[in-house]
Amino acid sequence: MAVAVENLLTPDIHKPARYLGNEFGAFHKPWDSSQVRWVLTYPEVYEVGASNLGHIILYNILNSQPQQLCDRAYLPAPDLAQKLRATNTKLFAVESRRSLTDFDILGFSLSYELGATNILEMLSLAGIPLTWQERLKESKKCYSPTPPLPHSPTPSLPLIFAGGQTATSNPEPYADFFDFIALGDGEELLPEIGLIVQEGKANKLSREELLLDLAQIPGVYVPQFYRMAEDGSVFPIRDDVPERILRRVAAPMPAYSIGLVPYVETVHDRLVLEVRRGCTRGCRFCQPGMLTRPARDVEPEQIVDTIEKGISKTGHNEFSLLSLSCSDYLALPAVGTEIRNRFKDENISLSLPSQRVDRFDENIANIIGGNRQSSLTFAPEAGTQRMRDIINKGLTNEELLRGVKTAYDQGWDKVKLYFMIGLPGETDVDVLGIAETVNWLQQECRAKGRKKLQVTLTISNFTPKPHTPFQWHSVSVAEFERKQELLKAEFRRMKGVKANYTDVRLSAMEDFLGRGDRRLASVIQRAWEKGAGMDSWWESLDRAFAAWSDAIKESDLSWKYRQVESGEWNVFENTENNQDICNEKINSLLDQALPWDHIDTGIDKNWLKEDLQKALAEATVPDCSFAACSHCGVCGPDLGHNIVVPPPPIPEFVGKFVPNQNRVQRLRVWFGKLGEMALVSHLDLARLFARAVRRSDIPIAFTGGYHPSPRIIPANALSLGVTSTGEVVDFELTEIMDVVTFQNKLESQLPVGIPIYKVEEVEVKSPSLSQILEKAEYILRVRKTNDSAKDLIQDCENIREFEGNDCSTGFGDQTPTVWQGWVEAITNRESILWEQKTKSGKVKVVNLRDRLFELEFLEYPTALNSYRRDVACNVPTSSCKSNWNYETDGIIRYVGSYQNDGTLLRPQNIIYMLEQVSKLEFELLHTHRQKLFLG
Repeated sequence: MAVAVENLLTPDIHKPARYLGNEFGAFHKPWDSSQVRWVLTYPEVYEVGASNLGHIILYNILNSQPQQLCDRAYLPAPDLAQKLRATNTKLFAVESRRSLTDFDILGFSLSYELGATNILEMLSLAGIPLTWQERLKESKKCYSPTPPLPHSPTPSLPLIFAGGQTATSNPEPYADFFDFIALGDGEELLPEIGLIVQEGKANKLSREELLLDLAQIPGVYVPQFYRMAEDGSVFPIRDDVPERILRRVAAPMPAYSIGLVPYVETVHDRLVLEVRRGCTRGCRFCQPGMLTRPARDVEPEQIVDTIEKGISKTGHNEFSLLSLSCSDYLALPAVGTEIRNRFKDENISLSLPSQRVDRFDENIANIIGGNRQSSLTFAPEAGTQRMRDIINKGLTNEELLRGVKTAYDQGWDKVKLYFMIGLPGETDVDVLGIAETVNWLQQECRAKGRKKLQVTLTISNFTPKPHTPFQWHSVSVAEFERKQELLKAEFRRMKGVKANYTDVRLSAMEDFLGRGDRRLASVIQRAWEKGAGMDSWWESLDRAFAAWSDAIKESDLSWKYRQVESGEWNVFENTENNQDICNEKINSLLDQALPWDHIDTGIDKNWLKEDLQKALAEATVPDCSFAACSHCGVCGPDLGHNIVVPPPPIPEFVGKFVPNQNRVQRLRVWFGKLGEMALVSHLDLARLFARAVRRSDIPIAFTGGYHPSPRIIPANALSLGVTSTGEVVDFELTEIMDVVTFQNKLESQLPVGIPIYKVEEVEVKSPSLSQILEKAEYILRVRKTNDSAKDLIQDCENIREFEGNDCSTGFGDQTPTVWQGWVEAITNRESILWEQKTKSGKVKVVNLRDRLFELEFLEYPTALNSYRRDVACNVPTSSCKSNWNYETDGIIRYVGSYQNDGTLLRPQNIIYMLEQVSKLEFELLHTHRQKLFLG
């Protein structure tokens, strides 16, 4: 049964629109006809999860499977989480609005170590036991050999699984929380899992039997069929499951990137397409580069066609080409230039993630951004050539300077640079080399009439990751702190440089979890119980660190954390002398069993050992996509081979976007904002209109300036949660359009809650809406507060006794006397004074009565029949009646001044006027704007 979200998603909830599941492109497949029901959950707030490319791709793929549906869920913000607990409501999926316990499979993306506490928070809010052991016991209680009725609810708890980089890398610290782990790429793996679950349900398999079937799929790891040895290694406890679980690999599928267009602004609010999966650069610190091999390019024609289709279908005005190393996609300049040329007149911009500075040239500069990006991001990682060789960065000083100077010469005054400290073999000279490199780049990037190059730095602490050559190395917290102080002292003397540093406690905790074993499950659970969500690191580092520290202590693992803090895993005896290598210590470290050895990523562990030795010798290894094979072990029949597409010729760049400011027609649109769309903010509504215009191919005019925007001009902003049938917005066009054609095109791209009532043409040079807006008509549903309601009820009793009127119901021809009396008292007043603050902060006294033109109390039957939905209570009439208190509630209509110069009569002012004449207290339950009056 669906959750009554209308009782939860009220305007007091911050950004309630992110929980509605009504985005453009969302699936709403029939529940009863689906054999397998998935929920893909991203354990972060909606703005992060809904813009994650992997989340979108898998959601689209699963919904393309016959007889299966896939819904979504996200980590609720604290305000909604508190309301869910207070009302004893289970966490729900956003589209079907069903509790997560109604589904068959619940999948989490585990992309970073500390995100595990968010997963526990979501499981708790869903009413699902946290561990597979508890769920197995619960399912045995629920399990019945009798087949369930057709379309009956899932007979037991959903299967809980995790995927993502951290889950693939080392699932052991989190193994107790999941029924299975999906290793590697999920595009082909998840549909296979769905088929097995569908067959298992048809054959009435028990939970354990179903998991055993899933364990036979390559890429599926079922922790309950494995145990941990005393040394931390993991081994199977049954003969019918694999000893090592192979990571899955799939080719990129750009077409599935087109889909959801959120109404709420997200972190990556653009169309994102993957051009290359995998990276073979071989940076020795980089886990994604090791876990995504081999490299697989997408054909340039496929990328161009998908972007063209995607922009047309979604209405986005920005797209991003994504890869671990986007510059290694050799077709990037040709693809980017072709797309920019095709959309030259449509203000479409391209953004790229952090790029290889050695491949940044004029071709890349031409295709990035709209008119110009404010900054570029490069990642040299180390400040000296020696350190870049140790980490196998493949970047020389000359290439670094050439890339940054090209950006400066092309007009960029700001760059962002990423560096790391604490790398193997690093000395103080290497640390200070970061400051020297930045100073050198600033000196080289100078020009007459230009300001100095501004540099923003992120100095992160090296955190060793499993399945990398540096997985055997670590640095003490004290050493990190000392090196940070060295850099801070240098940067204090430099101008035009801003440096940000990662907190060493955060890095140590990531290391502790990332290279841990199954014993850490108790730490994660206790940390969550103490309030250590990922967001707590940003809100209060001290409080978050204290929660984790207490959890470690209570789990009797302080000794293990001290190993991390003191940097016991260190391949150098003395980091100031990289020649003083303790061979006995290194051999001992390299030969020990690791908690993730049973995860087969395709990379040979002996190759990692050899590559570490090469790092210690400062030897580099070439990129095997463009040079000889490095023999890492990945390439073969199981995981495939590198696929590198030769670059096509680069088309001639036809120039940057020049906004068409020619306004030949202005169309005025009267529209409504009803139902759930009332929970979409004014700024989000503006983006919604802009995307609808692009999807419908309406020739909109643009403003000029540095950031051109479509000329879509609303009369006035509508407060969050307020419904309306009287909004007005102007569209200015570059070509004459038939009014009916315009309306049909626009309506086809708008959600149901944004109806269009009328479109008319007005003079292009006529005054703007803001200049001619005069009045507004509102319908208010008002209620006496609990304390004051007693007084009103007593008044009603007195009226009933002495005057014979029944004011408690208000039915028939009788108008509730008390409310009518208050309305008359307000209209009979000459002045009701109100203090308001001006923009400058001064207090100004205004007469609200001068701003009130009409005021009336509406009879209850009239109100309920005329304003069925979205007016009286923003829910269907039946719900409204059940929530209606005839002794305390009233509906009031008023017309008041509403000018953009600040001469306004707001709904809150009416509440104040009621309180002044009645000497009681009221609350505004719902506001509906009926009409805007234009002069």
